[in-house]
Amino acid sequence: MAKVSALLSLLFLLFSFLPGGTLMMVNGQKSWCVAKPSSDQATLLANINFACSHVDCRVMQKGCPCFTPDNLMNHASIAMNLYYQATGRNKWNCDFRGSGLVVITNPSYADCIYA
Repeated sequence: MAKVSALLSLLFLLFSFLPGGTLMMVNGQKSWCVAKPSSDQATLLANINFACSHVDCRVMQKGCPCFTPDNLMNHASIAMNLYYQATGRNKWNCDFRGSGLVVITNPSYADCIYA
């Protein structure tokens, strides 16, 4: 649970500094979209494919700050948040068939900054 919380905190930071999109506020706080920890691999892959068909996901390519080998949960959260940002940070754009979660803790980590 601590690892998931730390990951969500790091992902939160990554997306807070990317350009574009308006900010959705939850109780007056900035919000981000991440994958629910209970999501299965097929759902995570479907979410990545859907989000990246609508937004530029190059930030997850090898050599980029958000690339983490063999971390499907991380890549899904990044893609889902990019889509969430691009569509105006509306909670319904974070549903992803029930596998998305709007958070108010910045999920950014290391050099991977969430806007």
